[in-house]
Amino acid sequence: MSRVPGWLGRLGAGLSEMGERLDERRAEVEKEHTEPEPPADAPALAEPAPAPEPVPVTIARDRPDPALAVPWGVRVAAEAGWRLLILAGTLWVLMRVISAVQLVVLAFAAALLVTALLQPTVARLIRYGFPRGVATALTAILGFVVIGLIGWFVTWQVMANIDNLSDQVQNGVDDLRNWLLKGPFHVTEKQINQIAKNLREAIGANTDQITSFGLEGVQVIVEALTGILLSIFSTLFLLYDGPRIWQWSLKLVPAAARPAMAGAGPRAWRTLTAYVRGTVIVALIDAICIGIGIYFLGVPMAVPLAVFIFLFSFIPLVGAVASGALAVVVALVTQGVVVALLTLAVVLLVQQIEGHILQPFILGRAVRVHPLAVVLSVAAGGMIAGIGGAVVAVPLVAVTNTVVSYLKAYSQGTEPPSRQSPKPRGATALSSTPPEPPQPEPPAQS
Repeated sequence: MSRVPGWLGRLGAGLSEMGERLDERRAEVEKEHTEPEPPADAPALAEPAPAPEPVPVTIARDRPDPALAVPWGVRVAAEAGWRLLILAGTLWVLMRVISAVQLVVLAFAAALLVTALLQPTVARLIRYGFPRGVATALTAILGFVVIGLIGWFVTWQVMANIDNLSDQVQNGVDDLRNWLLKGPFHVTEKQINQIAKNLREAIGANTDQITSFGLEGVQVIVEALTGILLSIFSTLFLLYDGPRIWQWSLKLVPAAARPAMAGAGPRAWRTLTAYVRGTVIVALIDAICIGIGIYFLGVPMAVPLAVFIFLFSFIPLVGAVASGALAVVVALVTQGVVVALLTLAVVLLVQQIEGHILQPFILGRAVRVHPLAVVLSVAAGGMIAGIGGAVVAVPLVAVTNTVVSYLKAYSQGTEPPSRQSPKPRGATALSSTPPEPPQPEPPAQS
């Protein structure tokens, strides 16, 4: 029997010992993962107690939801209130911005009015075959020359009659003084002298304020010249490049609202053009009629007064009253009470013809603004921006009324068929026709 080497025996013994250790370790691991069985004599464990049921939350029947406790009318008023506050805040910020750049805004508004007056002439020249630049230049030169000639003529008439007017004013003051002394008011010469003395003292005491007012007048003249230059440049660009300016403005509108605004633009421009054209015609008729009347009555400077009446007629209601009052005052001071009363009769007659015949016939249904809206808009415009604001207020209200009415009809699809496809003209003319508003489907025939 051969003998096994010692090292081989030791290796086998080591492997056997390692295997026994691995078996012991495996047995310990299995024992840890298995739950130990309770001994036979051990008492039985009680079953686990069931989880407690949730306690129901009871709400008192006499305490409803706070939102439901608020009356429906109050909730509607609150919803409308905070929206109105946001709109009022937005409008206040907008007014502050406009006040900061008031000169620019009024100059651009005046340019829009002049453009609405001159643009039909540009369009007519273009249809006759003139290039757009040539048509714009001819129309602008003609318009500005006419305006300049009117200004020069008024200045010339005033300067030519100023000496005669001052003499007539002095004679009128003397006649008024004599009438007060001999009239039914029992005014004494001492009282008249006291009034004249008080006037002189008031003028002497307010010399500094009068001087500062003169300096402010110089500043106003500079601002007026600046505004005139801005209006001229704006008018030229609007006449020449109006369609592209309108297309660029449409890009500022959200895409969803762009078709509606593209349809409202031509209607707004048509309303503005009708307003400006009708106002110019009515003002021209008023100026000619009143000017002829006061000329035959012998009132001095009839032509300059007629021009002032024409200019003041662009302020609805208020302008007619102010220009008529100016003519009556001049007649009273220069020609006496009888001629002043006759002048007042002429002014009132022409204004009645204007209000009941001219405006309804010339403006028609193109500009539909209630008289109350006219008065309130003129008052608000005058408070915000003076005379310029009063001039711009009414056309702004008329255009806003047209745009809002169209957008409402567009959203409901109830626009009258005769006004659904106006041909875009002027600054709102686009290269492509704006999309039509959706038409309501006809009811199914039974």
